[in-house]
Amino acid sequence: MDIVSHTLWGYGLFGRQKPLIAMAFGAMPDMVSFGAFAIIRFANGNYVHGKPPLDIIPAWCFLLYDLSHSILIAGLVTLLVFRLRPPLAFAMLAWPFHIILDIPFHTRHYFPTKFFYPLSDYFYDGIAWNTLAVWLPNVAGVLVVVGFRLWSRKKATNLPEE
Repeated sequence: MDIVSHTLWGYGLFGRQKPLIAMAFGAMPDMVSFGAFAIIRFANGNYVHGKPPLDIIPAWCFLLYDLSHSILIAGLVTLLVFRLRPPLAFAMLAWPFHIILDIPFHTRHYFPTKFFYPLSDYFYDGIAWNTLAVWLPNVAGVLVVVGFRLWSRKKATNLPEE
């Protein structure tokens, strides 16, 4: 799934109280790996837009991807935060939701989602998210959830005073 979709899914589903936090956690799993790599490439003057070939991606990027895409790690961190700050933890649910979306929409050929990492390297060989049969429903879903979030925010601000 692309980072824009993950960000908007996070906002639409988990951004009621803390929209920026939900958006950040929706994007975070990709930002800590791909984002860091893109920043380094940009700083070195060799950034090229698009999906980089696997042979130029450093090992640390794969490790960060596996760690940030582990449902075990996301669940544990979110649960710990829930014990301390429940509203923040609700917004953080965008992180495990990101992982759940990636499981069926990544293939074994490019960053498969090892969702039980580090306990297991198991992954599901899914359908690439950029195929039309996945991409169109994703865009439709994002439009629905973001539209609902924006409508509910507008409705809440237009409540009559008592």
